[in-house]
Amino acid sequence: MINILLCGNQRVFDGALSELISITNKTKETINCYIFTMDVSRIKKEYTCITDEQVKFLDEVVKTKNKENNVTKIDVTNLYEEEFGGGKNENAYCTPYTLLRLLADKVKEIPEKILYLDIDMMADGDISELYNTDISEYEYAAVKEKYGSVFIRPDYINAGMLLLNMNKIKETGLFEKARALLKKRKLIFADQDAIFWSTTKKMILPRKYNEQSKFNRKGTIICHFCKRLLLTPYPHTENYKQWNVEEIHRYLKCYTFDKDLEEYKKLKEKFEQEKEYIKQ
Repeated sequence: MINILLCGNQRVFDGALSELISITNKTKETINCYIFTMDVSRIKKEYTCITDEQVKFLDEVVKTKNKENNVTKIDVTNLYEEEFGGGKNENAYCTPYTLLRLLADKVKEIPEKILYLDIDMMADGDISELYNTDISEYEYAAVKEKYGSVFIRPDYINAGMLLLNMNKIKETGLFEKARALLKKRKLIFADQDAIFWSTTKKMILPRKYNEQSKFNRKGTIICHFCKRLLLTPYPHTENYKQWNVEEIHRYLKCYTFDKDLEEYKKLKEKFEQEKEYIKQ
């Protein structure tokens, strides 16, 4: 069984749907996916929990691939408010939902080993190759951050993909230290910085497990549609996600996930139709 952790609100449905389709289309092992969510609409009105209807639909979709697959929603609103509510990093570069993975050691349902993935990722291969990496002596395994490993430190990691050893994390207090750091200091990259500077021992993996720039690279297992810095024709950033299908075709020249994304579009339309039918 492969345990996966996603985090977000109702607006991550497109990412979760497309990502889980790509994973379950290419991985034969049973997928057990947890989604951490919360309601912090006090910050922004759209910061509400992923809905039960959305999670039910995701669960139904993954079960069409393997009846043993599961998607489970875990509301961590109270935990978040206890640890981060009103804190220095609540309005960091990303949404406060990026902080939720740092609560995994306090949620009893989370197993000893789990693969955290950002919502803007797609599988281009069987993720069991990644999941079965032996990390028994490490807190986690990750890939170097494309820009951070150049400008911050050579071993600076991208926290979009983290293969987590929860036993070791609890032993060293990694997440506990990361939460304390976030309470104490305003960090540029919030959760990612907190994890990196609190790490005792990590494993650095090849870029194929978190490819951050070349979306058609042969051998890639996980492709990350994160923000990119481009210098031509003038310095600017791009931030096209996998569900922005026309944009990833036009600007990223990425056609690798067309089969998965065609399925995503049909299922998204089905979900919307079912939602409208229930309203009537």
